[in-house]
Amino acid sequence: MLRLIKVRGDSLEPDVHSGEFVLVATLPAASRRLRPGDVVVLRHPAYGLLIKRVARLDAQVGAVYVLGTHPHSVDSRNFGPVPLETIEGKVIWRIGRPG
Repeated sequence: MLRLIKVRGDSLEPDVHSGEFVLVATLPAASRRLRPGDVVVLRHPAYGLLIKRVARLDAQVGAVYVLGTHPHSVDSRNFGPVPLETIEGKVIWRIGRPG
C-alpha cells in the first residue's frame, strides 16, 4: 500500500523540506528490508509521526536507530532506538514543493 504524506518540520533539511510530499510504501514487509540510509516514517508515542533516516539496525532486538540531518532534530540521540513495529513505512519518492 502507498501513502502520500506532507512533511512538516525541518528534521531532514536540506534533503527534505517542510511542505514537500513523500510517497511512503506502508507494506509491513518494508520494515524488514530496511538499510542504513533509508528514509522512513515512524510513529513515536511522545512525538507523533516523524520522518527520519535509518542510521543503524539492530536485528537482535528488532530496533532501528534513526537520525535527522538538522542540528536540532529530535531523533534516536534523544529517545534511543525505536522498535521496528513503529515504522509506518519507507519513503520511496520525494515530491518537491511547487515553485
